[in-house]
Amino acid sequence: MSLNSWGMYPKRQNTSFILNDKNGLKEQIAKDKEFISFGNGRSYGDSALNDNIIYCKPYNYFLGFDEENGILHCQSGVLLSEIIEIFAPKGWFLKVTPGTKLITVGGAIASDIHGKNHHVEGCFSSCVQEFSLMLPNGEIKTCTKDDELFLATCGGMGLTGVILYAKIGLKKINSKYIEQTTIKTKNLAETFEVFEKYSDQPYSVAWIDCLASGDDIGKCLLMIGNFAHDGKLDFKEKKKLNIPFNFPSFALNNLSVRAFNWLYYKKAPNGVSKQKIDIDTFFYPLDAINNWNRIYGKDGFTQYQFVLPKDVSYDGLKEILTKISNSGKGSFLAVLKLCGKANENYLSFPMEGYSLALDFKIKPGLFEFLNVLDDIVLKYGGRIYLAKDTRVSKETFEKGYPQINKFRQIRKKYDMYKKFNSLQSKRVGI
Repeated sequence: MSLNSWGMYPKRQNTSFILNDKNGLKEQIAKDKEFISFGNGRSYGDSALNDNIIYCKPYNYFLGFDEENGILHCQSGVLLSEIIEIFAPKGWFLKVTPGTKLITVGGAIASDIHGKNHHVEGCFSSCVQEFSLMLPNGEIKTCTKDDELFLATCGGMGLTGVILYAKIGLKKINSKYIEQTTIKTKNLAETFEVFEKYSDQPYSVAWIDCLASGDDIGKCLLMIGNFAHDGKLDFKEKKKLNIPFNFPSFALNNLSVRAFNWLYYKKAPNGVSKQKIDIDTFFYPLDAINNWNRIYGKDGFTQYQFVLPKDVSYDGLKEILTKISNSGKGSFLAVLKLCGKANENYLSFPMEGYSLALDFKIKPGLFEFLNVLDDIVLKYGGRIYLAKDTRVSKETFEKGYPQINKFRQIRKKYDMYKKFNSLQSKRVGI
């Protein structure tokens, strides 16, 4: 069984070992090979690719739930969607969730994912009580907060070992609905103004028109939200659309992206509008479409996500958005988020400031253009997110992560370099 990332780039043949039990895993790791863990394949680049893969998704049992404290004990292959399906009707939800629920708990820890409430709740690791980790020698360690293996593993992209179990905290909710307010802004200055105005709200995210130019640069639709209190908890999965094949390469181009951006922005009411929407619509709009990655064609795509320090975010984003607009290499998926303070984990991505994520179809000249954006990100003291990356250089990556040598020391201390590696880890030297 050969597995690929969500971005479908790079394509790599691999051999997969299916994780069913810890004893079989120990025997597999003892072999003279190197591995990387693979969950549900929703990381965009090469962070979960190598010649040999440990396929963790089948390791997906629920082990217990402490209703008094909201602590869920489960195996690492459990999907966030499975947690929501079972626990949302009981009045519980994830404290931190990314823009897709189709990822494993192990993947959420390894990427230290964040969501629309980072400015309030932080990363996924903030709700992780503990997890168990199989090391290169087959030993299983229980890792808790402030443990060096906890700090290295959360955000460590699977390079410290194989996560087996985890205990995570859920939050109490009283509705399957979100009360959403949408604010339409005219430019980047207005966008920053409304982000700050509503920074006390638990959830916020903006779709930004990255092809807007001149006085319109940075115009957006900012969505803020909070759970309703209507007692309606009859959550059920919706039926999904499906993209049955890869779109032809010409279907997604500068003209089609501009048309989509114009229509999406135009249809929204001017000023402020309110509505009540369900959990899936607010948190996971793209999950409603199976195989949506196929719209980018057979050559695949990459997501470029960076974060800039708050005091320079406005200037940095304006420069980057101007560069993107002038290039015509825009994305119709352009997501701007406000991030809170960085945590202590060695390779966690968010820092206090603003994060922008954009999807780009793989085509000639793209990586050279992204190298130009890298230089601007570094100029403003920002960094790139490994869970989305497929091409950043070692030099660029290192400059963004001041604790990278602590991570390397842990890898060396536990002899992890011999067993746990990915195409990405070799590329960026971690």
